[in-house]
Amino acid sequence: MTDRIYQSIVAKKKAGSKSFGVLIDPDKVDPSKIETLVKLSTGAGVDYLLVGGSLVISNHLDEVVVQIKNQCDIPVILFPGTPSQVSSYADALLYLSLISGRNAELLIGQHVISAPFVKKSGLEIMSTGYMVIDGGAPTTVSYISNATPIPSNKNEIAMCTAMAGEMLGMKLIYMDAGSGAEKPIPEDMIKSVAGVIDVPLVVGGGISTPEKAYRNCKAGADLVIVGNAIEKDAALIREMSAAIHSVPVEA
Repeated sequence: MTDRIYQSIVAKKKAGSKSFGVLIDPDKVDPSKIETLVKLSTGAGVDYLLVGGSLVISNHLDEVVVQIKNQCDIPVILFPGTPSQVSSYADALLYLSLISGRNAELLIGQHVISAPFVKKSGLEIMSTGYMVIDGGAPTTVSYISNATPIPSNKNEIAMCTAMAGEMLGMKLIYMDAGSGAEKPIPEDMIKSVAGVIDVPLVVGGGISTPEKAYRNCKAGADLVIVGNAIEKDAALIREMSAAIHSVPVEA
């Protein structure tokens, strides 16, 4: 296992450049739609393609990853609903630990069970402190995790949670409002969290416009993930990518 992809994320953060990831849910795409998403992503200069979802019930995770890998050179990162959602055909895995909740199964329990298989997969493993933020409506991730999201107006809780995750050795902090969130994560919360950690900050959930993606990056997000909005309108990939990559590098 190497840390090539993680180091690329870190290098971009150090350079002050922002990254864009498109999330593809295996349950919501067919081969023709994958082809369209990959072509648009390649043309738009998307940095990473994430594959996964809170529920993967279609049982064709491998096929989706292989199709993507056959069509482009964009790194494929697994974004699993559980640590057992693994495909050795991908490049890397976000090994998510739900640090915002108190469900021991998603903090460490399922990881213990999946660890031997994950280690054998040969994937680049990126330990990720996963923080679910209240997006204004119940989401699949909040239901499946059986954990109360961090209130969107409690910046201090988010800050302390992120700091704890970093000090516990997490390589990434991922703040997520959940797929289809009514309200994305407030920019002041993103700014507060970005100001107290040194590891890259990933933000997703409820980001439906290029303007919002841009503002999230300006607030401190290093990598913005968009899935649900693109499922509704794949053409947004170009606009989202342009907006994220246009964020000026701060001196």
